[in-house]
Amino acid sequence: MEFAAVQSIHLYPVKAFQGLAADAAVVEPWGLAGDRRWALIDAGGKVVTQREQPRLALAAAEPLADGGLRLSAAGRSAITIEVPEPSGTVPVNIFGQKIETVPAAAAAHAWCSAYLDRDVRLVHLDDPAIRRPVDPDYALPGETVSFADGYPLLVTTSASLDALNSLIAEGRHAAEGPLPMNRFRPSVVVGGTEAWAEDEWARLSVGEVVFRVARTCGRCVVTTTDQGTAARGREPLYTLARHRRFGGSLVFGQNLVPLTRGTIRVGDPVRVLERGGSASAGDRWIGEPRGRSRSLG
Repeated sequence: MEFAAVQSIHLYPVKAFQGLAADAAVVEPWGLAGDRRWALIDAGGKVVTQREQPRLALAAAEPLADGGLRLSAAGRSAITIEVPEPSGTVPVNIFGQKIETVPAAAAAHAWCSAYLDRDVRLVHLDDPAIRRPVDPDYALPGETVSFADGYPLLVTTSASLDALNSLIAEGRHAAEGPLPMNRFRPSVVVGGTEAWAEDEWARLSVGEVVFRVARTCGRCVVTTTDQGTAARGREPLYTLARHRRFGGSLVFGQNLVPLTRGTIRVGDPVRVLERGGSASAGDRWIGEPRGRSRSLG
């Protein structure tokens, strides 16, 4: 492998809102500091994402020094939200998992509801160390996560995106490409690898922080959402279904769990400390499958 390094770092202060690029980020056991500690829920307590509301891609959340937020969107006045006092909690359903969260002020609910034209509430994950465990099928004891889909961080590589875009260019929906990396909403983007090198990573260091690879990342309809317009297309799912189907999942990127704390920075070296398996011969891959099979569940 060529010299691999962090190309970019991304935070998502409110789940499903626009991402923010950062030069550096503190790595906590449950994810990057300030990442996905807030989310919207519907009237039934279910977390709202771009799957149902692609317009969330156009809403911005700027983190404030005190942990609060400044929410903004085109055509609406910005609003500042303070971190709510944990005087009471509300139950939230995130992908079938029930956790307790702290509701934000009524003004936050009103702003978000008016933006989406539906009844939603903004909630805060006050203590990610205890509120939400990582999927036990892929977790070590005590591992927790914020409002991320399932795991503390997602890593992707620029070489794999280039390879995917080449395949899109040869396919039925070539006009939709090339796709930018923000379609995949990664935490860390790594440059200087071969395409699909991340398929074989099992443990790696990013600067001073060590991570384990929990599982490959199965992709959903959010990846077909243009993060600048909220319009939806067919790619990349059409091409992933033809070339990157692992069992029942369409895969791009790897989910990471931190094993140590520290700070990661753009330009940090990325070193593979341990290699794991790849897909079995019965799965569809670009190139030849190598190594022991890893079930996606």
